[in-house]
Amino acid sequence: MVSPAPQTKPLTIALLAGELSGDNLGAPLMQAIRRTHPDVRFVGIGGPAMVAAGLECWTDIEVLSVNGFIEPLKRLPSLLKILLSTSDAIVKLQVDCFIGIDFNFFNGLLEGRLKKRGIKTVHYVSPSVWAWRKGRINSIKNNVDLMLTLYPFENEIYAQNQINAVFVGHPRADEIAPIQDEQARESARAQLQISVDRPVIALLPGSRASEVGFSGPDFLQAAQLIQAELSAVVFVIPAANERRARQLRQLIARYGQGLDTVLVEGQAELAMLAADAVVVNAGTATLEAMLLQRPMVMSYRLGAITYAIVSRLVSTPYFALPNILSGRELVCELIQDQATPAALCRETLSLFDAANRAALLAEYAVIHQQLRRNAGEQAATAVLGLCQRPVVT
Repeated sequence: MVSPAPQTKPLTIALLAGELSGDNLGAPLMQAIRRTHPDVRFVGIGGPAMVAAGLECWTDIEVLSVNGFIEPLKRLPSLLKILLSTSDAIVKLQVDCFIGIDFNFFNGLLEGRLKKRGIKTVHYVSPSVWAWRKGRINSIKNNVDLMLTLYPFENEIYAQNQINAVFVGHPRADEIAPIQDEQARESARAQLQISVDRPVIALLPGSRASEVGFSGPDFLQAAQLIQAELSAVVFVIPAANERRARQLRQLIARYGQGLDTVLVEGQAELAMLAADAVVVNAGTATLEAMLLQRPMVMSYRLGAITYAIVSRLVSTPYFALPNILSGRELVCELIQDQATPAALCRETLSLFDAANRAALLAEYAVIHQQLRRNAGEQAATAVLGLCQRPVVT
């Protein structure tokens, strides 16, 4: 009698993204893995894009979305409960690996717990070891089996510390065409019902409640000053979700009276495509504005206590990703006390000067090509290698 062939357990991968930017990174990775392993099971925590890609989501991503140092401390009991319950659920399932997507502090703790209990760990999006205290590299070495990096300059520090790291490029660089022509702008404006001959500025104060609360008033007060100098200007304001839309409506009612505003939900790319210039919070949005070839001003505020702590830890001269990637200030950065409405107005109006626009967009295009590496497929191949699962062709 011939024994039946042993059943192979379907590939099971746990993922956790605590913010919408991580959700947008997780979905292409999941899709690439599913193309080679159609029966894969994804579990964990993510946002709408990851759920659409097949994630069995255990907790609303909004519950995890916190900013700075003070807010996480206030919510420590609930965050700790999620950390422990998620860890136990992942171990119980005996997944092939865990992928922590950005959300560095929380995922770092989770990766440490899981690795001690025999789960292979991947971290997708390098923590800013090049910007923060280099002591963080030791915890990464202890907690992470594989680091997936978005930017080429990040791998050197991992190689120096014998940490397995793979540069995969950035999914947004793959998704966005290297050249955005005038037709793209006209199409975006048609969808938003904005005339092609009016100046348009996109305002992106952030995706978290705290970011919008700190930067939203500055952006809207700057818009009032801009409107006084630039006639017929329209301000397009994308909200990350319905909660942020409600918050922004309240801020517009208080600070934006008399402005011609178009509030859209979940359409940041459309808002930037329609724009002549962008005023943007720090983070991934600076990268997306660059990929879409839109001149920008970056502005960022934190709570006073949080900023006092962060400013003593950060060692990089730049915050905006185009500046970090180019090694020089392509984008004006207004941080904390510099982020006044008057300064935002002045720097935004300067973006309408055509003299330097062509040279700036040419530098944007060079960086775009460096990051365009089919990131989802590269990341999927690296993850499947760690899981010792073949890439099926």
